[in-house]
Amino acid sequence: MTSTLGIAVIGTGKMGADHVRRIGRTVGGARVVAVADPDGDRVKEAVAGLDGVSAHTDAAAAIAAPGVDAVLIASPGPAHEEALLHALARELPVLCEKPLTPDPAGALRVLEAERRLGRRLVQVGFMRRHDAEYERLKELLDAGGIGRPLFLHCRHRNAASPSFFTSDMLISDSVVHEVDAARWLLGQEITAVTVLSPTPSTAAPRGLSDPRLVLLETSSGVIVDVEIFVNCGFGYQVQCEAVGESGSARIGDGHAMVVQSGGRWGGEIAQDFLTRFADAYDRQVRRWVAAAARGRIDGPDVWDGYAAAAVSEAGLAAARSGARTPVELVERPALYR
Repeated sequence: MTSTLGIAVIGTGKMGADHVRRIGRTVGGARVVAVADPDGDRVKEAVAGLDGVSAHTDAAAAIAAPGVDAVLIASPGPAHEEALLHALARELPVLCEKPLTPDPAGALRVLEAERRLGRRLVQVGFMRRHDAEYERLKELLDAGGIGRPLFLHCRHRNAASPSFFTSDMLISDSVVHEVDAARWLLGQEITAVTVLSPTPSTAAPRGLSDPRLVLLETSSGVIVDVEIFVNCGFGYQVQCEAVGESGSARIGDGHAMVVQSGGRWGGEIAQDFLTRFADAYDRQVRRWVAAAARGRIDGPDVWDGYAAAAVSEAGLAAARSGARTPVELVERPALYR
């Protein structure tokens, strides 16, 4: 492996294009050497102005391209498994945007492929673990600063949903972030899911069950409630309040600057996730690059991706049935303990 990590970026949509920009401008010790997307025009647009980058419409070809030392997967979820297995076959470190795979069965196939190698090479892109506010909350909980946790109250709001967004995606693509954050903050597995659906907002597209309230139960009896509202209208907002036996702590208020003028006071609300979590994405990729250069990862692993997929599957079943639904997990392999 060279001193500068050569990265193949798979997928050049909003997230993939942002990672290509990030690696080129804000992450040291790495450069993009190959890019792949089924849309050839989009690939050309992503690599425009970048020297020495090979463009592909096939993920396997990009992963096998000369100079590739690591792989960043930002394609749609259903394409992740194939790309992950190609990367693991070449024993390359991977940063895979969430979800690891859309379903737990696919995640287990990836887990088994990695387990056969005997080392963890895949990191899942749950970027909230790299957000400064979430890190402070994690440190507080680990230190017992508010006593034993009893509740997590979470809010996840988007200004508007894209045209392709479905009711299932509220769980599998949005609440999955709270699923991973809760598991990480509390150090516990989620054991059951309940989904409550009020009358949809008049701002929600026809057929979209938005908003929803998702209740998660953990292995040690903590209750996590998640308000997911993807057509709130006013902006992008992610908040989390931990309530313990001796105190509480809240993050996500976004009061970096408050302006008082003309008889009013207030501030700005981020309009999308790339703005709110820009620093977290930068920190995530920098840490991954540093770890990948040593053949390691520095963040959530395949087990975390599998557990999130299993909780999402239970959540989708709970949304359909209206009943509390247990989460089924296989025994955790030694590699991930």
